This record gives sequence, structure tokens and C-alpha cells, in this order.
Amino acid sequence: MKNLNRFYPHLLAILGFVIISLIYFYPVLQGKKIYQSDIAQYTGMAKEQNDFRKETGEEPYWTNSAFGGMPTYQLGAKYPHNYVKSLDEAIRFLPRPADYLFLYFLGFYILLTTLKTDPLKAFFGALAFGFSTYLIVILGVGHNAKAHAIAYMPLVIAGFVMVMQKKYVKGGLLMMLATALELSANHIQMTYYLFLLLLAMGIWFLVGIVKNKEYKHLAISLGIFVVAGLVALGTNATNLMATSEYAKYSTRNDSELTFEPDGKPKASKNAMTYEYITDYSYGIAESLDLISPRLFGGSSGHEDPQDDWHLVEFLQQQQVAEGQYITKEQALQIAGSGIPTYWGDQYSVAAPAYIGAVVFFLFVLALFAEPRKIKWAFLVGAIFSLLLSWGKYFPLLTNFFIDYFPMYNKFRAVASIQVLLEVCIPVLSVMGLYSFFTLDKEKQWNALWKTSAITLGTVALLFVCKGMFSFAGLNDGAITEAYGQEFMDALRMDRKTMYSADLLRTGFFILITAATLWFFTKQRLSQTTAVILIGLFMVGDLFFVDKRYVDGDNFQAASKIDIPFQPTTADLQIMQDTSYYRVFDIDGSLNSARASYFHKSLGGYHAAKPRKLQQLFEYQLAKNNMSVLNMLNVKYVIQTDEEGKEVPTLNNQANGNAWFVSNLRIVNTPDEEMRALTRMDSKTTAVVNKSKFPDAVTKTSFVVDSTATIKLTAYEPNYLKYISNNTNEGLAIFSEMYYAEGWNAYIDGKLTPHFEADYALRGLKVPAGKHTVEFKFEPQVIKTGSTISLVSFILMLGLIGFGVYTERKKKSETTVN
Repeated sequence: MKNLNRFYPHLLAILGFVIISLIYFYPVLQGKKIYQSDIAQYTGMAKEQNDFRKETGEEPYWTNSAFGGMPTYQLGAKYPHNYVKSLDEAIRFLPRPADYLFLYFLGFYILLTTLKTDPLKAFFGALAFGFSTYLIVILGVGHNAKAHAIAYMPLVIAGFVMVMQKKYVKGGLLMMLATALELSANHIQMTYYLFLLLLAMGIWFLVGIVKNKEYKHLAISLGIFVVAGLVALGTNATNLMATSEYAKYSTRNDSELTFEPDGKPKASKNAMTYEYITDYSYGIAESLDLISPRLFGGSSGHEDPQDDWHLVEFLQQQQVAEGQYITKEQALQIAGSGIPTYWGDQYSVAAPAYIGAVVFFLFVLALFAEPRKIKWAFLVGAIFSLLLSWGKYFPLLTNFFIDYFPMYNKFRAVASIQVLLEVCIPVLSVMGLYSFFTLDKEKQWNALWKTSAITLGTVALLFVCKGMFSFAGLNDGAITEAYGQEFMDALRMDRKTMYSADLLRTGFFILITAATLWFFTKQRLSQTTAVILIGLFMVGDLFFVDKRYVDGDNFQAASKIDIPFQPTTADLQIMQDTSYYRVFDIDGSLNSARASYFHKSLGGYHAAKPRKLQQLFEYQLAKNNMSVLNMLNVKYVIQTDEEGKEVPTLNNQANGNAWFVSNLRIVNTPDEEMRALTRMDSKTTAVVNKSKFPDAVTKTSFVVDSTATIKLTAYEPNYLKYISNNTNEGLAIFSEMYYAEGWNAYIDGKLTPHFEADYALRGLKVPAGKHTVEFKFEPQVIKTGSTISLVSFILMLGLIGFGVYTERKKKSETTVN
């Protein structure tokens, strides 16, 4: 009974998280699913893989439906012995996206309880974290892997803090398990940022350790971190090893070319330019959106227009025809049709990264009320995150990290590192609320008036500074050109109105929070009542801001989400051709997976595209090099006619699935390979880099007569079978992307070396006569990684068992004594 009473509040909290998650995303109870643009694109990319798995029960680990062919390692591939993933799926038992919201709540609640916060305050603190506007918005647009990784961050931090507080066994086990789950979320950028946060917090802890000469504690802690980290890495070995392998062939790796598509020398061989890395940098002043949501206009898509908007009034006054004016309903529709009220320093934002006015107040309160020194570790983490999120607007720090921190230059959208702040500040807020009630009356008043002065003073100062802002956005020139200066003036007036209205809103929430705590100090409210009121203010504030950007309107019938693309007339016409070929959707280019849902597509949608295909597009296809289009076996090109209809254009010059060439052009560098494609007939000539494949260039000419054929006779994503018939030895070129780490070639069942030809395709010497040629995708990384995962998981279970035994033994000895 004692244990039941101990866990009863926690069970109630968890039940509350389940209920609130389902209430916020209530359409899931009706069988509906949320429309997420990125997930729709993923569905297109993964269609072939998912169909193959459903039909055979096997994993292909390769798809030909996107970018000419690529591994499925980042497309939801399932790996053997990935038991941590099974555990993760068990924790996320609710319908999506309620499962991620529940995970936000649960992880943060556990972090707060490890910091000795009582269940009621931890409950409201977890809700405040989960309802941070940015965390809700990424669920709305489909950044599921990012949300997944963020949700496990608090658990990892909790384990880290416990170890640093000398709770070695519990902390070590929690960190091991939480890190394994964090890695299973498969968002390397977010996990990398978490590592930076732990590093920043670790430096703060290290100063205290050195000051107190606790070197034994340091050694034990480092040992625990190493073991926990290695086991967590091991349980995710297959995914991590496969991702690392593919990264070498993706656009995230450095370019081997030394010139740009326009012929100019490359300024840097780095995969991503400084401009690309810092493209999404949070403006310094724009960071004030953290405490007042629409200081910079809110969303760059649209904000729901109000009847009293200046823009609505202006539109109503516009005469459409003689005697006819736009109605209010029409004006509201125009104002809400994508006109950006946002005027910050980023090109686009789905919503402001609002953490809450009450959270801001309690954060400041923690600086005065919280006596525990650990608050400084979280403050260091928050400041560190904020400074790095400024990106190009704070080049001193950003350039240092890009130039000297390993892997930092592999990630873009540096503004997203602000998620660390969105973890640290709510932690401090709840710590501040908890500690406030432990102070004596004099200290409570001292902390309360200082906090009120700072937070309300900040609001007042921003009112005073309103005239210093231009309220002009990056896209205002285009808007003015399209709609006129008077339209633009009305829009800027509405931006100013939003600025003032949301500042008043922030001031109101700060005022009622301060008043609630003041009434408590005057003994007019009990502590429980005060906490509940503040919790409701805190969550309600965020809840209604979130609803502006993600609500029931984002949900659709499950059938529409499961099948996000419908075939056009062009698609249906192309699909009548049952041969094996590729399709290139010119409008979608390399940034849409719609064509991948129906065809073997040259395009696709992915954050890390195959580098060689991207380069072929930039250096050749974008310049209308038909020879390269032909060698990629693009038989159909989808274009849009003057009426806006998609039209399939037949390319009857496509080279087909495989062909014999008569000439081999030898080059020595990637630059020479790429330049050779510009002036080459891919039907008769192939180009090979001798420095990479010396055994492939023993002769430069081959006899190809009219009877020589090589035909594809069997196709699966991970298996291709050809029948070759040639009276002479031939050099066959296959219109398949070369990928050395897994694709093996067999001639009559015998493993035979193949090589890269034409910069990105496969080449193979085929003996004279009739032969069966097979390509099988047999990635060794899956076999090796799966073995490591199995061993590591067994080790994890052993460590958990040993830890439980040790803790019980310790508790038993304490009870006896």
C-alpha cells in the first residue's frame, strides 16, 4: 500500500498526459490523421519499399523510385535485432501525432521529478514544455523525427544530471536507456545539438569538480558516460553504421568537384556553403518572440485575419467594378490567403518559437528564488543555445563552430538549435516555482517584486522601442510590386497592431501570475490553489497560441493521408507502359516525391540527396544535356502546358536499362569525368576514372555488332537480372546508380567486379556469348550492424539487471541498519 501511494500521483500524471494528448489532437479519436507535408513526401519516397515489404515480408534496403536509386536507410528501413526501436514503439502507443505529444510530456515530467519537483508542479511543467509552440508546429508540418528526438532529450539530461549528482547506478541506467532511445529517433542533428548542450553543462559541472578536487567522482562519471554511450550506440549500430555509410555518398559530404556548374572554381569543397548552413538564422531581436508570439508578425504563411484589420478595411474600400466593392468576407479571404504578416529576419517560419509569458516570468523568478547551483548549468545551456541560434547574425561564435567543431558544418537551419533553450528555460521555470514556496516571506517578496519589475519592465521597454522597428519584411518588395504601396502600408499597420496586442497579452499573463503569487504570500491562497492557477495560466497561454497554427483543420480522413497523391492523366498514360524506365517531373525537379509515388523517378524529396545525381542535375540536366538524360533511362518527361495541365512527353532516345558501348574514354579526375559528359554520346561511349578503377580500363575500344543485346528480364528493388548475348567481349553500361557499399554483380552466378562509369552509373565487362548477369543488393553493413545490436542489447539487459540488483541490495542493507 505504501508503494502504491508513492506511485499514485505519478500514475495520475501519466493518465493526464494520455488524456490531454488525445484531447488536443481529438480528431485521431475519429480515425482521422493529421496532414503533414513532409510525411506526404516521405510516403511518396518510400512507396516502392513499403509495397515490397508488404508483398514479400522482406526489406529491400534500396529503392529505385527516387533519385534514380538510393538506399532506404533514411526512409524507414527496418533492421534485424532493433529491440530498442520496439521499446520506443511500445512507449508511443497513442495514435500519431498524439504519441509524440505524450512523449514530450512524459520525458519532461521524469526530468523534473529527478530534480526533486513534486508531481503537481512537474505535471504542469511538462504540459508547458510539450505545448511550446515550436514543438507543436513541427508536428503539424511533419518533422516527426525531429519531434521524436526532442522528446527524448529531457530523459538523457535527467540521466546526465543524476550521474553528476552521484546517483551513479540510477543515473547511468537512465542515461544508457534514454540515449539509446534518443539515437533510435534517427535525427542526427537534434542528437548532435543535445551533445553540445551536455558539453556546455558538463563544463559548468567540471568547474565545480575541479574546485572541490572531486577527481574520483569525475573518473566514475566519465566511466559511466562512456559505458552508457557505447551500449546505446551499439543497440543502434545498424542504423548508425548504415547512415554513416550513405552519408559519404550524399549531398552532406564534401564535393569531389573543384568547379561550379557555371565553370568557375569552387570557393570551398565543403558539401554545404556558409550561406546554406546559416540560411535559417534566428534574428537577434526576433528572439523576443520567445516571450511574445507575434512581435514579428507570427507566421510567414498567414495569420487568421480579424475584422478590424487595416488590410481588411483597405480591401473593402477597393472598387472592383463600377458600383461594386469587395465584401468583408471576400476581404477576409484575401487577407488570409498567404499574405505574410511575418517580418522577421528568416525567409519563412511556420510559427513563432513561443515558450510562454508565464514560463518567462517563472524563469526570471528562478534566478532569484532557486538556491540550488544546478540552475546555472541550465542557464548556461539556454544562453549557449540562444547565441548559436542567431547564426549569421552572430558570426563570431557561429564561424568558430563551423570551422572548428566536428560535424557542425554538416547541418543547416541553425535556428533549430533553439530547441535546447526550449528545454532549459521551462526546467528553470518549474524550479523557480518550486523553490519560491520553500522561501520565507521576506525572500518570497524580494524575489517576487524583482521578477515582476524585470518582466513587466521588459514589456514596457518593448512598447517604448516600438518606434525603432521598421515592420518591413524580406518579401515586402514583391508584395508591394504585386499589390501596391497602399496595400503594403495597411499590412504594416496590422503588423504594428499585432506587436502591441501581443505585448499587452504577455503583460496580462505576467501580471496575473505575479498577483497569484502575491495573494499566496498574503495567505489568501493555498499553495495548491496557487500552483493550479499558475499551471492553468501557463498551459492556457500556450494552448491558445498553438491552436492558431495546428488544430482540427489539419486533420483529414485516413484514406487521404495514407494515399497522399492521386494519379493525374499524365501518370495514368505513362503507367500504361509496363517496361522498366524512369520519369522526370520537371516542375517537381529534385524537390518533390509525387512522381516517386507512381513511377521510377529521377526526382524525389530528401534532406540528404545522393550527391552524384544532384551533381548530374546541376551540371548537365539543368543545361538540357539530352545525352545524360538518355543514359539515366528517362523515357518520359512530365511538363506543364499553357493551360496548366501535366503532359507526358515521350523521349524515344532513352538508352534503355543496359547497353554495350564501343568506346571507353579514360580520365583521371572527377572534374574530367563531369566535363567529358558534356560532349559525349552516352550510347556509344562511356567514361571511367582510371585513378579509381584501374582494372576497368585495360582496353578502350570494343566491337559491338547489330546482334549484341543485353536485356532486363527480372526486377525487384534489390535484385536485377539481365540476359546478355554478344559475339564479342563487351563493356555493358547499366542505367542504375553505382553504390559500392552493397551492390554486387554476378555473371552466371559468379561474383564479378563492376565499376562506376559515366560518373554515376554501373559498368561491367561481359564475356562473349550468352550470359546471365545479376545485380544483388547485399549490404554487409546490415549484417554487421545487426550482430552488434543484438550483443549490445543483451549487454544492456545485463546492466539493467545488475543495476536493479545493486539498488535493491543497497536498500535492503539500509533498512536492516
